[in-house]
Amino acid sequence: MSPAEARLREVPSDMTEAEWEQRVNLAACYRLVAYYGWDDLVDTHISARVPGPEHHFLINPYGLMFDEITASSLVKVDLDGNQLTQSQYKINPAGFTIHSAVHEVREDAGCVMHLHTPDGTAVASCQEGLLPLNQTAHFVTGDLAYHDYEGVALDHDERPRLQRDLGKKNHMLLRNHGTLTVGRSVASAFERMYHLERACTMQVRTRMLGPTAYPVENVVIDKNHNLIANQDAMELRSTKLVWPPLLRKLDRIDPSYRN
Repeated sequence: MSPAEARLREVPSDMTEAEWEQRVNLAACYRLVAYYGWDDLVDTHISARVPGPEHHFLINPYGLMFDEITASSLVKVDLDGNQLTQSQYKINPAGFTIHSAVHEVREDAGCVMHLHTPDGTAVASCQEGLLPLNQTAHFVTGDLAYHDYEGVALDHDERPRLQRDLGKKNHMLLRNHGTLTVGRSVASAFERMYHLERACTMQVRTRMLGPTAYPVENVVIDKNHNLIANQDAMELRSTKLVWPPLLRKLDRIDPSYRN
């Protein structure tokens, strides 16, 4: 490790090592969203709960592109929307509505991702929703919720309905709006979003070919649903197998997300 890389990994004196690690992972997630082309100018948002007894979470400063976000620039807020860290930026009010709703009721919500990608939004806007047309979709459809569109999420009264519709699921299609995933860690929320977005793209492309989708037997779909039902095993896969090489990829491209 070079001296410059070592400085990027130093923990600021005003926060715990656990918070800093969460900040680094969340900043990496923002950069990965930009890398995969899932960002939407300064809109959409990803949050991560700050480790500890308080229900504080980190979210992006509203006004930075996703490829600009760093660990230190993330804004810490409480469930009432109070900003607990200094920043020249505010937070996205619609982002607060959505993310505070999930963090309020889901103790397991270490990270919440919300996107507006073309394919994800296209499938969310279709009456049929996401179908189990392929293996990747099977990793999602057994754990997928839906929430009807109520306009730009500025009304905090929407939160109970979002909480009800999500329940204990970890993937959601926000009708006419976009996609959402929940994970115990940033790593698992990202991997779930990767599968959800990829399944939506596969469905869009399959539908473009016309009524040609080859059927999958229900027993096979159930078999794959059961395969990913072990949340502990899937979390281990995300954090130990998938996330480390993604961080290495980012470090090769631009390690400044760690700053």
